[in-house]
Amino acid sequence: MRFASPFAFLALLLIPVLLFFRLRKGHPRTLKFSAIELLRPAGISWRQHLLSLPLILRILALILLVTAFARPQQGIEKVHDISHGIAIEMVIDRSSSMGQEMVMGNLRANRLEVVKKVFAEFVSGNGNQLAGRPNDLIGLVSFARYPETVCPLTLAHEAVSGFMANIQLVSNRDEDGTSIGDGIALAAARLQKADEAVARENRDDDEANGDGTAKQYEIKSKIIIVLTDGVHNAGDLTPLEAAQLAAQWGIKIYTIGIGEDTEAEGARGFFALLTQAGRGVDKKTLQEIAQTSGGIFRMASDADSLRSIYEEIDRLEKSEIESVRHIDYAEHFPLFVMTALALLMAEMLLGTTLLRKIP
Repeated sequence: MRFASPFAFLALLLIPVLLFFRLRKGHPRTLKFSAIELLRPAGISWRQHLLSLPLILRILALILLVTAFARPQQGIEKVHDISHGIAIEMVIDRSSSMGQEMVMGNLRANRLEVVKKVFAEFVSGNGNQLAGRPNDLIGLVSFARYPETVCPLTLAHEAVSGFMANIQLVSNRDEDGTSIGDGIALAAARLQKADEAVARENRDDDEANGDGTAKQYEIKSKIIIVLTDGVHNAGDLTPLEAAQLAAQWGIKIYTIGIGEDTEAEGARGFFALLTQAGRGVDKKTLQEIAQTSGGIFRMASDADSLRSIYEEIDRLEKSEIESVRHIDYAEHFPLFVMTALALLMAEMLLGTTLLRKIP
C-alpha cells in the first residue's frame, strides 16, 4: 500500500482545531434546580451515554475523507521476461560418405551418428564443455542431393531430438550427392522468415495470458552451422551464391568439415585428386562460405574436436534473458469515500432520531 498524495494528510491537523470550536460552540444548556439531589435517582440513560457518538462518527468520516484525498494505492508487481535468443539452423550432410567411421570416445561410429550425438549435447548440454542452448530457436535441415527441412525453428528442444533421430544416411543411389549450396539456401530462407513467426507467437501468448505479462522472445542474431564431409556436387545454387544470399539477410554461417584433413597446406597429387573427386572435405569452399558471411571454418576429425568447435561457437554466440519489471497500481480511494459518506449518513440519522436534541 502506498499513498500517491501523502501531503493530503496535513489536513488532519485541522481536525483538532475544528473539534475545539465545535465543543466550545456546543456548550450544553443548563437548567436551574433547587436541589440536584432530586435528579440523582433517575440515573444516566443509554441515550446520554451515546451523545458523543455523532461527533465521533463525523471525526472518523473526516479522517477517511483525508485518507481518500491522499489516494491510497495497492501495487501489483509484474515481471515481463524477454529472451534475447539466437535462431540456429543446423545443416547436416547425410550423403553416403557420412557412413564412414569416426572416433567417439573409446568407440567408433559412422560420422552421421557422431554428428547427431554431439549436436544433441550442443543443444541440451553435457554438464562439461557444453552448457546447452535453452534460449535459442533450433531448426534442422539435412541434405544429400536434395535438401529438406527436418525440424522447423522451435524452442521445444525435446522435439528437436526426436526429429534428429529421423535423419538417416541416404539409401537411394539416385538421391545421393552433396548439395551444400541448396542446403544453406533452404536454411537461410527459414531464418529469414523467423522474425514473422516469432512475432505471431508473441501476440498469441499475450492474448492467451490476458494481462500482457507473457514471456516474449526476440531474435538477437541468426546463424547457420553447416556440417559436411564432402564437396558440393549437386543442386541449383553454388555454396558461395547461397552464402552471399545469407549474408544479405544478416545470417552468419559456421562451416565444419567432418573427417581427416587430407588437404593439409602444401599437399598435392593423390590427396588433391581425392578432394576434387568429392571424397574429401572441400576446405577452400567451406572457408570462403564462412568468410563471406562473417563466420568461421573448422575441421573436426573426431567427437572431441567437434565438441571443441561447438564450445567455440558457444563463446561467440551468447543468448540472454532480460527481466523488465513494472508495477501496476490500483486506486482504493473510493472505498474510503464510500465509508466516510456512510458514517456521515449515520451521524445525520442518529441526530434526527434517537439522539435528537431539543433546543
